[in-house]
Order: sequence, then structure tokens, then C-alpha cells
Amino acid sequence: MNTQSNPQVPPRRYGRSILALLAGIAMGIVLSVGTDLGLHAAGLVPSQSERWASGLLLLATAYRSIYGVIGAYVIARLAPSRPMGHALTAGTLGMVASIVGAAAMWSSTTGQHWYPVALALTALPTAWIGAKLRLMQGQNETKAA
Repeated sequence: MNTQSNPQVPPRRYGRSILALLAGIAMGIVLSVGTDLGLHAAGLVPSQSERWASGLLLLATAYRSIYGVIGAYVIARLAPSRPMGHALTAGTLGMVASIVGAAAMWSSTTGQHWYPVALALTALPTAWIGAKLRLMQGQNETKAA
């Protein structure tokens, strides 16, 4: 019988946890920035330094949400244990980063305060969805085996 309530996690697993988080976060950033640059190159959106119309910000919110789900899925897939916990950790980091960004840019986003707020509000739900998709996939793989 194990009398320890919190057994030590081997250091290697901490490394794998960090790599899973970094891989998923990097995936989301690369996809978001790549889409922004691609849309700008196609002449569909202005540069990042210019004001985006509300419709374009709604589009950006949509694709960033999708990329958040993808990033969380990657995190859950690579996590050595507790995939939902890993994904929600990244979601929390994303929410905090969005709040800090919103606070820093609040005075310069006249009339478009909803966008950074939307990014903060969608960070945790998209992380949960990405991890849930991975967990459901894992259950289906187990049933098929």
C-alpha cells in the first residue's frame, strides 16, 4: 500500500510537461501569426500596426479560437500525464497574457475593447475543448484495440 499522498514525479516527466506546453503554445502562436501575415500579404487585412475593422477582429477571434483548440490538443497529446491539466494550464497562461495585453493596450484600442476581452474569455474554453477532443480520441483508440 502506498502511504504517500503525493509521490514524487521524476524530473524527466517535468521536462516532458514543459515541452508539451511549449509545443502547443508555439503551435498556436505560429498559426496565428502565420494567418495574420498571410491575410496581410493577400491584402485582406491591414498590418498589425494599423487599426483593424471590427469584422476583421471577429475573424481573428474565430481563427485564434480554432488555433487555441489545436494547440491544446497538441499539449494534451504530448503531455506525459493529466492531459486536461496541461491544456488548462496553457489556457490559464493564455488568459493571463490576454488580460495583461488588454490592460497594456486599453487606451489605444478605442471602441475595440471587446477584442482583447474576447481573447481572454475564450482562452480556457478553447483549451478545455482541445484537451477533451484528445481525451475522446484516446477513448476511441482504447475501444478499438
